[in-house]
Amino acid sequence: MFYAVVDIETTGGFAAGNGITEISILVHDGSSVVDRYDTLINPQQEIPAYIEALTGISNAMVADAPLFEEVAEKIYGLLHDKIFVAHNVNFDFSFVRHQLALSGYQLLCKKLCTVRMSRKLLPGHASYSLGKLCKALDIEINNRHRAGGDAEATAVLLEMLFQADTEGLILQTLSRGAKEQALPPNLHRSEVDKLPLSPGVYYFKDQKGKVIYVGKAKSLKKRVCSHFTGNNTSRQRQNFLKDIHNIDFEVCGTELMAFILEATEIKRLWPENNRAMKRFEQKYGLYAFEDQKGYTRLGIDKYKKDVPALFSFNTLLEGHNLLRILIREHLLCEKLCCIQRGRAACTAHAEGNCAGACAGKESAAAYNVRVKYATEQLKAMLPSFALIDHGRNEDEHSCLLVEQGKFYGMGYISHHADITEPAMLKSALQAYPSNDYILNMIISHAEAFPQKKIAI
Repeated sequence: MFYAVVDIETTGGFAAGNGITEISILVHDGSSVVDRYDTLINPQQEIPAYIEALTGISNAMVADAPLFEEVAEKIYGLLHDKIFVAHNVNFDFSFVRHQLALSGYQLLCKKLCTVRMSRKLLPGHASYSLGKLCKALDIEINNRHRAGGDAEATAVLLEMLFQADTEGLILQTLSRGAKEQALPPNLHRSEVDKLPLSPGVYYFKDQKGKVIYVGKAKSLKKRVCSHFTGNNTSRQRQNFLKDIHNIDFEVCGTELMAFILEATEIKRLWPENNRAMKRFEQKYGLYAFEDQKGYTRLGIDKYKKDVPALFSFNTLLEGHNLLRILIREHLLCEKLCCIQRGRAACTAHAEGNCAGACAGKESAAAYNVRVKYATEQLKAMLPSFALIDHGRNEDEHSCLLVEQGKFYGMGYISHHADITEPAMLKSALQAYPSNDYILNMIISHAEAFPQKKIAI
C-alpha cells in the first residue's frame, strides 16, 4: 500500500475561488519516502499580500511557473492509485481534486487525515495544528508554510502514527465502509456514532460549545453524515466544516415535530449558518383597538411581536380579503376598519351597508356589539384540533395542539389520555411560539392525513 503525502499552498481558503501556488507530493511505502515531486504553480490570479507574508511565495516567483493544467497529468499519476494523506486532508484534497477536474481528470482515491489520526493515536495534546503538534513531538519543520517543508513534517508524523497504531486503526479507517476521512477534522467519530436513525433535530457546536447550525432530520445519523459528503468547495462550506467540534440532538416522534422544533430553535438560538429560516417573519396582523370616541376599530398593520393579533397574514391582500368578509357579513364600517380614509362618511353608508358610525349616527355601544360578533365569528372560523401520531417509543403517542387557529404546543401523551379535553391535554404538552410557517405545516399535514386529526 502506497501513500501520497500532500501539502499545498494556495491564494485563499476555498477551492472554488482560489488557486494553488505550490504543491509537494511525497510517495511513502509505509516505511519511508520512495518518490517526491515539488513545483511552484502559476495560479493565474494575484497572491494576496497576507498570503505572501505567510508563505513567502510572491507573484514574481510564480510568474514563470507552470500552470496546473500543464502538470495535471503528472500529479494525477502520482495520486490516483494511492492513499491521499494530508494534515486536514479535506482542505488539500478539495483543491487538488478541483484543479484536476478543471484539467479533465477525476480523482477518486481514499483519504487519510493526520489531524484525525493524531487525535486518536497521539491523544492529550493541547493543539493538533501542524506547527504546534510537531513542536510537541520534536518533529523539525524546515521551511514552514511552504509545501515541501510541511509535507516532509507530515510524512514524519505519518511514520509516528504507523508506530503508534498497534491495533490496526489506520487500516480500519481506510476500509470501504468506514468513511472516517469524510468527517470534519475536529469532529470525533463517536459524535456521529451516537446518533440514532430516528427523526429529530441536531445541533452542530463549535469549540466553545456555541450552536452554529440547527437542522432537522427524518433519520438523524443519515442526515448529519450527508453534510460531510459532496463536492462543494465554497469558502462557506470549508469554514463551516472546520468549526464543527460536537453534535447534540433531540429525538422527535415524527418528522413534522422535527420541522417545528427546528424552526423554533433557529429563532431562539439564531445560529450563524442558518439563513433561510431566519428570513421568515409574519408580515401582517389583524388588530382591534378602541379610538377616542369609544368605537372598537379593526385594522391590518405590520405584525407586532408584543401586541396580540386576532389573525396574522403573509400578505396585505390576504388580510384585506378577510377583513372585507367581516365588514360585509356584519355591516361594519370600512372607514372604522381603516379600509377607507378621509373626513367624510364611508361610501357604504350612502348605499345602506353602514349604519353611520363613521358619521356619528350610530353609537359606539351599538357598533361595538357587531364588532364583537365579527371577532367571535373569526374565532369560530379558526380551527381547533389535535394531531396524534407515533411517539418516540411504543408506550406513547405524539400530540400537536392547534387552538383557535394558533399552534399551542406539542409533546407526548399516553395511549389513555383524554384528548378531547383541552385543559388536560395542555398540561402534558410543551408550549411553543406560533407563526404562519408552523401553522401552515400542521394544517397541510392534517389535510394530507385526516385520520390523525381529532377535533377539539
